[in-house]
Amino acid sequence: MKAFSRKLMLVLLALYATGAIANPPAAFEGRRLYVSYCLLCHGADGKGDGPLAKAMKITPADLSTTIRSRSDTILTRIITGEGKQTITGRERHNLLSEAMPEWKEVFDDAQIQALIAYLRFLSRKKHDLMGDPEHGLELYQKYCQVCHGVEGDGDGIMTNLIGIMPMDHTNPNETNSLDNQALMSSILDGKGRYMPAWKGILSQSDVEALVSYIRLLSF
Repeated sequence: MKAFSRKLMLVLLALYATGAIANPPAAFEGRRLYVSYCLLCHGADGKGDGPLAKAMKITPADLSTTIRSRSDTILTRIITGEGKQTITGRERHNLLSEAMPEWKEVFDDAQIQALIAYLRFLSRKKHDLMGDPEHGLELYQKYCQVCHGVEGDGDGIMTNLIGIMPMDHTNPNETNSLDNQALMSSILDGKGRYMPAWKGILSQSDVEALVSYIRLLSF
Protein backbone atom coordinates (compact mmCIF):
# COMPACT_ATOMS: atom_id res chain seq x y z
CA MET A 1 0.00 0.00 0.00
CA LYS A 2 2.85 2.37 0.87
CA ALA A 3 4.57 1.58 -2.43
CA PHE A 4 1.35 2.37 -4.29
CA SER A 5 0.97 5.65 -2.38
CA ARG A 6 4.53 6.66 -3.26
CA LYS A 7 3.93 5.80 -6.91
CA LEU A 8 0.69 7.76 -6.89
CA MET A 9 2.41 10.78 -5.41
CA LEU A 10 5.15 10.64 -8.04
CA VAL A 11 2.56 10.48 -10.78
CA LEU A 12 0.68 13.47 -9.41
CA LEU A 13 3.88 15.45 -9.01
CA ALA A 14 4.85 14.63 -12.58
CA LEU A 15 1.45 15.77 -13.77
CA TYR A 16 1.73 19.13 -12.04
CA ALA A 17 5.36 19.54 -13.12
CA THR A 18 4.55 19.11 -16.78
CA GLY A 19 1.61 21.47 -16.48
CA ALA A 20 -0.51 19.30 -18.75
CA ILE A 21 -3.31 21.53 -19.97
CA ALA A 22 -6.05 20.57 -22.34
CA ASN A 23 -6.63 22.35 -25.57
CA PRO A 24 -10.21 23.51 -24.96
CA PRO A 25 -12.74 21.63 -27.11
CA ALA A 26 -13.86 23.34 -30.29
CA ALA A 27 -17.37 23.94 -28.97
CA PHE A 28 -15.89 25.57 -25.86
CA GLU A 29 -13.93 28.05 -27.97
CA GLY A 30 -16.96 28.49 -30.20
CA ARG A 31 -19.09 29.40 -27.22
CA ARG A 32 -16.66 32.19 -26.36
CA LEU A 33 -17.06 33.62 -29.87
CA TYR A 34 -20.80 33.12 -29.80
CA VAL A 35 -21.18 34.99 -26.51
CA SER A 36 -19.06 37.88 -27.80
CA TYR A 37 -20.43 38.22 -31.32
CA CYS A 38 -23.68 36.32 -31.81
CA LEU A 39 -25.66 36.20 -28.58
CA LEU A 40 -26.94 39.78 -28.78
CA CYS A 41 -28.98 38.93 -31.87
CA HIS A 42 -29.42 35.17 -31.79
CA GLY A 43 -29.99 34.88 -28.04
CA ALA A 44 -28.46 32.65 -25.38
CA ASP A 45 -30.10 29.50 -26.79
CA GLY A 46 -29.75 30.49 -30.45
CA LYS A 47 -33.48 30.94 -30.97
CA GLY A 48 -33.16 34.43 -32.45
CA ASP A 49 -34.50 36.28 -29.43
CA GLY A 50 -31.43 38.26 -28.37
CA PRO A 51 -31.82 41.71 -26.77
CA LEU A 52 -30.32 43.55 -29.76
CA ALA A 53 -32.69 41.78 -32.15
CA LYS A 54 -35.64 43.09 -30.17
CA ALA A 55 -34.25 46.62 -30.08
CA MET A 56 -33.52 46.61 -33.83
CA LYS A 57 -36.83 44.90 -34.63
CA ILE A 58 -35.11 42.20 -36.67
CA THR A 59 -35.74 38.46 -36.79
CA PRO A 60 -32.47 36.50 -36.69
CA ALA A 61 -32.51 32.83 -37.65
CA ASP A 62 -33.42 30.25 -35.03
CA LEU A 63 -30.08 28.46 -34.95
CA SER A 64 -31.45 25.64 -32.81
CA THR A 65 -33.36 24.40 -35.87
CA THR A 66 -31.95 25.89 -39.11
CA ILE A 67 -28.42 24.65 -38.45
CA ARG A 68 -29.41 20.98 -38.47
CA SER A 69 -29.86 20.71 -42.23
CA ARG A 70 -26.78 22.70 -43.25
CA SER A 71 -23.28 21.40 -43.89
CA ASP A 72 -20.13 22.95 -42.45
CA THR A 73 -19.31 24.31 -45.90
CA ILE A 74 -22.62 26.13 -46.19
CA LEU A 75 -22.38 27.44 -42.63
CA THR A 76 -18.89 28.75 -43.36
CA ARG A 77 -20.22 30.63 -46.38
CA ILE A 78 -23.09 32.06 -44.39
CA ILE A 79 -20.81 33.23 -41.59
CA THR A 80 -18.12 34.71 -43.84
CA GLY A 81 -20.46 36.05 -46.51
CA GLU A 82 -18.46 34.38 -49.28
CA GLY A 83 -19.69 31.99 -51.95
CA LYS A 84 -22.88 31.39 -53.88
CA GLN A 85 -25.51 28.68 -53.84
CA THR A 86 -24.63 26.03 -56.37
CA ILE A 87 -28.19 25.74 -57.74
CA THR A 88 -29.70 29.25 -57.77
CA GLY A 89 -26.49 31.27 -57.85
CA ARG A 90 -27.73 33.51 -55.04
CA GLU A 91 -25.25 34.83 -52.54
CA ARG A 92 -25.18 32.62 -49.46
CA HIS A 93 -24.61 35.61 -47.24
CA ASN A 94 -27.81 36.91 -45.67
CA LEU A 95 -29.47 33.66 -46.71
CA LEU A 96 -30.80 33.29 -43.19
CA SER A 97 -31.39 36.93 -42.36
CA GLU A 98 -30.91 40.29 -44.11
CA ALA A 99 -29.33 41.64 -40.91
CA MET A 100 -26.61 38.97 -40.79
CA PRO A 101 -23.16 40.66 -40.77
CA GLU A 102 -20.17 39.39 -42.73
CA TRP A 103 -17.50 37.94 -40.45
CA LYS A 104 -14.80 37.04 -42.99
CA GLU A 105 -12.47 39.80 -41.74
CA VAL A 106 -13.10 38.99 -38.08
CA PHE A 107 -12.75 35.21 -37.74
CA ASP A 108 -9.94 32.99 -38.98
CA ASP A 109 -10.59 29.45 -40.22
CA ALA A 110 -10.06 27.84 -36.82
CA GLN A 111 -12.45 30.28 -35.17
CA ILE A 112 -15.11 29.62 -37.79
CA GLN A 113 -14.85 25.88 -37.23
CA ALA A 114 -15.04 26.41 -33.47
CA LEU A 115 -18.12 28.58 -33.87
CA ILE A 116 -19.75 25.94 -36.07
CA ALA A 117 -19.00 23.30 -33.43
CA TYR A 118 -20.88 25.37 -30.86
CA LEU A 119 -23.76 25.92 -33.29
CA ARG A 120 -23.94 22.14 -33.65
CA PHE A 121 -24.17 21.91 -29.88
CA LEU A 122 -27.03 24.41 -29.80
CA SER A 123 -28.95 22.47 -32.44
CA ARG A 124 -28.30 18.96 -31.11
CA LYS A 125 -27.97 19.31 -27.36
CA LYS A 126 -30.07 17.07 -25.17
CA HIS A 127 -29.09 18.80 -21.94
CA ASP A 128 -28.70 22.52 -21.21
CA LEU A 129 -25.56 24.12 -19.83
CA MET A 130 -26.09 24.61 -16.12
CA GLY A 131 -23.16 26.78 -15.14
CA ASP A 132 -20.10 28.57 -16.45
CA PRO A 133 -17.95 26.22 -18.61
CA GLU A 134 -15.05 28.67 -18.32
CA HIS A 135 -14.88 27.87 -14.61
CA GLY A 136 -15.58 24.23 -15.45
CA LEU A 137 -12.43 24.06 -17.60
CA GLU A 138 -10.30 25.24 -14.68
CA LEU A 139 -11.86 22.68 -12.35
CA TYR A 140 -11.56 19.88 -14.92
CA GLN A 141 -7.85 20.53 -15.32
CA LYS A 142 -7.37 20.60 -11.56
CA TYR A 143 -9.47 17.63 -10.48
CA CYS A 144 -10.53 15.46 -13.43
CA GLN A 145 -7.89 15.24 -16.13
CA VAL A 146 -5.61 13.02 -14.04
CA CYS A 147 -8.07 10.18 -14.70
CA HIS A 148 -10.32 11.36 -17.52
CA GLY A 149 -7.44 12.71 -19.60
CA VAL A 150 -6.23 16.07 -20.80
CA GLU A 151 -8.72 16.00 -23.67
CA GLY A 152 -11.44 14.23 -21.66
CA ASP A 153 -11.26 10.97 -23.60
CA GLY A 154 -10.59 8.74 -20.59
CA ASP A 155 -6.83 8.23 -21.01
CA GLY A 156 -5.56 10.11 -17.99
CA ILE A 157 -2.17 9.41 -16.47
CA MET A 158 -3.79 7.39 -13.66
CA THR A 159 -5.56 4.88 -15.92
CA ASN A 160 -2.60 2.58 -16.54
CA LEU A 161 -1.32 2.98 -13.00
CA ILE A 162 -4.41 1.55 -11.30
CA GLY A 163 -6.06 -0.20 -14.25
CA ILE A 164 -9.21 1.88 -14.61
CA MET A 165 -11.37 2.89 -17.56
CA PRO A 166 -12.93 6.27 -16.75
CA MET A 167 -15.88 7.60 -18.73
CA ASP A 168 -14.91 9.04 -22.11
CA HIS A 169 -16.39 12.53 -21.89
CA THR A 170 -15.80 13.10 -25.60
CA ASN A 171 -18.26 10.31 -26.45
CA PRO A 172 -21.79 11.75 -26.65
CA ASN A 173 -23.29 8.25 -26.40
CA GLU A 174 -21.88 8.05 -22.88
CA THR A 175 -22.46 11.58 -21.64
CA ASN A 176 -25.88 12.08 -23.23
CA SER A 177 -27.17 8.96 -21.54
CA LEU A 178 -26.90 10.83 -18.23
CA ASP A 179 -28.97 13.92 -17.51
CA ASN A 180 -27.44 16.85 -15.68
CA GLN A 181 -28.64 15.67 -12.28
CA ALA A 182 -27.12 12.22 -12.80
CA LEU A 183 -23.76 13.74 -13.77
CA MET A 184 -23.87 16.01 -10.75
CA SER A 185 -24.65 13.09 -8.46
CA SER A 186 -21.73 11.04 -9.78
CA ILE A 187 -19.38 13.97 -9.13
CA LEU A 188 -20.70 14.81 -5.68
CA ASP A 189 -21.28 11.26 -4.40
CA GLY A 190 -18.72 9.29 -6.36
CA LYS A 191 -19.39 6.20 -8.44
CA GLY A 192 -18.02 2.69 -8.36
CA ARG A 193 -14.69 1.83 -6.79
CA TYR A 194 -12.48 4.57 -8.15
CA MET A 195 -14.63 7.62 -8.92
CA PRO A 196 -14.16 9.77 -5.79
CA ALA A 197 -16.87 11.81 -4.14
CA TRP A 198 -16.19 15.55 -4.36
CA LYS A 199 -18.88 16.62 -1.92
CA GLY A 200 -17.35 19.01 0.59
CA ILE A 201 -14.60 19.95 -1.87
CA LEU A 202 -16.63 21.28 -4.78
CA SER A 203 -19.58 23.62 -4.33
CA GLN A 204 -22.90 23.33 -6.13
CA SER A 205 -21.86 26.02 -8.59
CA ASP A 206 -18.52 24.26 -9.12
CA VAL A 207 -20.26 21.02 -10.07
CA GLU A 208 -22.69 22.82 -12.38
CA ALA A 209 -19.72 24.44 -14.11
CA LEU A 210 -18.00 21.07 -14.49
CA VAL A 211 -21.10 19.48 -15.97
CA SER A 212 -21.38 22.33 -18.46
CA TYR A 213 -17.77 21.91 -19.55
CA ILE A 214 -18.24 18.15 -19.92
CA ARG A 215 -21.26 18.75 -22.18
CA LEU A 216 -19.05 20.73 -24.60
CA LEU A 217 -16.33 18.06 -24.76
CA SER A 218 -18.30 15.87 -27.15
CA PHE A 219 -18.76 18.60 -29.82
